Amino acid sequence: MTQKYGHRPPILLTLTILPISLILILNPLIPLIIPKWIFKFSTSLSSLIKEDEYKFPALQANLGFSLLAFIISIWLIPKVSESFILKGLKGRDLLKSGDKLNGPWVPESLGLPCASLYLALMMLFIPFPFSHLFKSHSFSSPETFPQRELTLYLSSLLSLLTATLLGFIDDLFDIRWRHKLPIPIVSAVPTLLVYYSVGGVTSIVLPKSIVGWLSSIGFGGFMKGNIVDLGPIYYLYLIMLPTFTTNSINILAGINGVEVLQALIIAISISINDLIFLPIWSINLLNLFGFKNPENGRILNWAIGEVVNRHLMSLYFMIPLIGICLGFLWHNWYPAKAFPGDTFCYFTGMAFSAVAIQGHFSKTLILFFLPQIFNFILSCPQLFGLVKCPRHRLPSYDEKTNLLNPSKVLFDSSPPKKTIIVLKLLSILKLVKLEYDVDDNNNKEYIKSSTNLTILNFLLIHFGPLKEDKLCILMGLIQVLGSLIAFIIRYGVGSWFYGGERR
Repeated sequence: MTQKYGHRPPILLTLTILPISLILILNPLIPLIIPKWIFKFSTSLSSLIKEDEYKFPALQANLGFSLLAFIISIWLIPKVSESFILKGLKGRDLLKSGDKLNGPWVPESLGLPCASLYLALMMLFIPFPFSHLFKSHSFSSPETFPQRELTLYLSSLLSLLTATLLGFIDDLFDIRWRHKLPIPIVSAVPTLLVYYSVGGVTSIVLPKSIVGWLSSIGFGGFMKGNIVDLGPIYYLYLIMLPTFTTNSINILAGINGVEVLQALIIAISISINDLIFLPIWSINLLNLFGFKNPENGRILNWAIGEVVNRHLMSLYFMIPLIGICLGFLWHNWYPAKAFPGDTFCYFTGMAFSAVAIQGHFSKTLILFFLPQIFNFILSCPQLFGLVKCPRHRLPSYDEKTNLLNPSKVLFDSSPPKKTIIVLKLLSILKLVKLEYDVDDNNNKEYIKSSTNLTILNFLLIHFGPLKEDKLCILMGLIQVLGSLIAFIIRYGVGSWFYGGERR
């Protein structure tokens, strides 16, 4: 039987993962559901409710929710695809045979069911981080309940819900770039307000060299050691963060799987960064790699107290997001049977910003976006009108070879001088490929065409032509390399550059 919508879901994988996910979710609840006295005659069963069995019991439940998100999203996408097509939320794959006139319809905006599933699971997860407070012998009063953590959690969910709504509106009305740029700011308001209400830090640590230079020119009085308080200016930076994270993923698009793959790798990178801060590591493993004081279960000795709680909260959001991305990638991988739309980019970008703001690691988050930063800087001449910008800058498809080549922007006559300067500079840096022609009127050489200014076209200039899936894999490897560089900068260069341990 032919699968009409989506790729065929894996039945055996589903039957394997589904019970595992349910066990992981329900296991931390056993001490709450079943009275303790039932186990008093059985040593093996009574161990289920020992206080120190799990350092972070909600973490295994969170992993269970991630596996559940993966399985449900795989089965959900084919179920809702027909409804989206009937409502007109559909498009044709421009990089396949048949082009935009005769190709099969593919459902669009399927980031909406993914975001809805994610939000539903995260709401169901709310009791788990606080499950230890629900035991019969430790009911907490409103004064002792960790309302700060709950507020941070709920405000992040509200920002994600708003981002999903606004992203879907963008999908429906195809908002222009100049108008869509401020949209993430609206979504970030709940997160930023809660960040302010809980006494959010507005100071930054300056590199040693900059501290010395500022002191030499008389600005030493504004600093406490190598720390300077930016006050309201810091909030301007935090406002711009979700604008960048959402739109940078949206800009780096055009081939099957690339939006979801970059979101997946960034989510995994953030999760690894969070795990570094948690005291969950095996003593033998820490001894093997030569870490100090392994009996604490910590990679970073100074990662205690509030720092651990912040990264634990971040991990709660990232692990289910990984499951959602993997499930959607099943259908978005080449040849794509579902398109994410702007909704997916908005909600994943806002998820990254929310955890970075609440977890106080916004600079580290920016490092995980190195390929997106490169793509944005390369795209600036087209985004800001210096170079002609077509509506679609995706690579060019050769139907005869089934390969992708760099797409081009054509000039009917010699472009303006400022455009020529920019393009020639980019050509010297091997970032674009130019073609020249001779003007019949004055016999002067002029730029006839330039490759579009995106990282995908840049990769095709140097490694192409490539099949679409190979280009996506190459982009994924670039994203992984960017994350490796980010970790080196954060935990290697950062300590030397700033002095001391970087927190």
